Amino acid sequence: TEQLESGSETNIYVAFSTPFTFFGRKYSYTYVNYNGLLTFNQFSPDASLYPFPTYGTEDFIAPLWTDLDDFGLGRYSYQEYTSGSVLTRATQDINQYFPHKGFSASWVFVATWDYVESSDMNVLNLHSAPAITFQVVLISGGDFSFILMNYGDCAVIQYQVEAGYDTINSTDYYVIHYDASYGNSIPNLKNTSNVNVPGRWAFLVNNGTENVIGVKLKIRSLLDLTQRGNVEDVLQQIKQELVNYGVLRVFEIKLRNFKKTQP
Repeated sequence: TEQLESGSETNIYVAFSTPFTFFGRKYSYTYVNYNGLLTFNQFSPDASLYPFPTYGTEDFIAPLWTDLDDFGLGRYSYQEYTSGSVLTRATQDINQYFPHKGFSASWVFVATWDYVESSDMNVLNLHSAPAITFQVVLISGGDFSFILMNYGDCAVIQYQVEAGYDTINSTDYYVIHYDASYGNSIPNLKNTSNVNVPGRWAFLVNNGTENVIGVKLKIRSLLDLTQRGNVEDVLQQIKQELVNYGVLRVFEIKLRNFKKTQP
């Protein structure tokens, strides 16, 4: 299903054949918005960004949120898959990025945005002008839900830009890129990644707890955690150990507190 966009700030309502779980909430439909945004409770024609974290009442998936209809002529579309080679490819990709889960995709939803800096349909079809192209993929199977964000050409655009996702009350959020200024170019997203695949970002989004990891650690002396140099060294060792067990490198690890207990 495809929607042509030429300044009217449109959206497409899509009913899912299979509910998609996004950080603990099951959604049976989405709004594919012209401005590079997926929303669930209502369509969002707004091109004025809400910087993540918003601490608001909406879930957002924003592969590239900006004022695309003012950039030029474009189209955005979606496709849903419940069988076939796309599910096979999704299964392979997710197991590559998130090993040891034994994942098997049963449902895939793909939304794609394709815009050019022109009002000429021939230019759009031939991509013979600066273009902005990107995609978001929702994938589910068993108890797991994932999103992929794929980036092609991203030309200079004279508007605010945000990429990432946010949740109700911002209990979970991620910012790939945010720029509240006007007149700046989008970074070279087609060469960035958190899974070592240029132009691709991948996230596990089931329920929010899968991204929380606890580590219990015994130390010989409180000095180990009161001297900053020692703290940083210990945290880096823990991080490297987690990476060795398959955790993606794109995370922060901080010491929240410590207390002395009786032996």
